[in-house]
Amino acid sequence: MKITLVQKVKHNGQPCAKSARVLSELETLELRSRIDQIVTADERNPDSEGYALAAQYNVDAAPFFIVENPDGSSRLYTAYQRFLKEVLHQETSEDAEISEIMAQSPDLDFI
Repeated sequence: MKITLVQKVKHNGQPCAKSARVLSELETLELRSRIDQIVTADERNPDSEGYALAAQYNVDAAPFFIVENPDGSSRLYTAYQRFLKEVLHQETSEDAEISEIMAQSPDLDFI
């Protein structure tokens, strides 16, 4: 299995806040070594590899993960908590998962 993380870098050269948080948490959880490749979607270069991958997978927000399996299939994860749970087999809280879903879809609301 090959895991690629696509992070976003802002015009000022710094990673976007969410990308920085995800990378920091992966380091804290000692899971950074499980990421095979980090690719950048650089706002200063619309032709960067990260933007090409975002277009290829029809993704409009970073960070996201591409998990490639030995059989040639791949799976896209735009939700970090789901990636942690399903790919890295880490426990996540339901609150964290809901919070992430709500942040990605502000038009959703609880009933």
